[in-house]
Amino acid sequence: MMYARVRGRQPQSGNRPGGRPLATETVWLRDSAMAKRVLAIGIEPGNADYSTFPQLTPALVRNYIEAQLLRLRGLGYEVTSCLIDLDAAAEAAVTAALRDERFDCIVIGAGLREPKERLLLFEKVLNLVHRLAPQAAICFNTTPADTAESVQRWIEP
Repeated sequence: MMYARVRGRQPQSGNRPGGRPLATETVWLRDSAMAKRVLAIGIEPGNADYSTFPQLTPALVRNYIEAQLLRLRGLGYEVTSCLIDLDAAAEAAVTAALRDERFDCIVIGAGLREPKERLLLFEKVLNLVHRLAPQAAICFNTTPADTAESVQRWIEP
């Protein structure tokens, strides 16, 4: 999260210890409204095809995703996860996420881009992002473990 420096007047009747009146005071406030907002779109790990990556399992991928979301939050980003199915509900889930909030960056997971049978779904998601969040940077991770680096290429917290 980011912090904002706010200057405000002290009430007229208030005096600092020692009798000196304080005209202004600096206060550091945690302001989540200032943090950059990130939407992470990916395939629900239980629905992914692991035939080309036999070393991966749904549980392992889910752990990678959660670790990256926590890492992004720790770096000061506000993150929303949008894990989608491989059917028509995918478009509805992405549309709902993009209409509910404004995002500064949208990261699209590698599992949505591969295998080539997902090309049409990938194009639909990408076009939804382009239409509903034209102000957002778009980035792509290469594995579930490099999402933070993907976001950091385009925006700072």
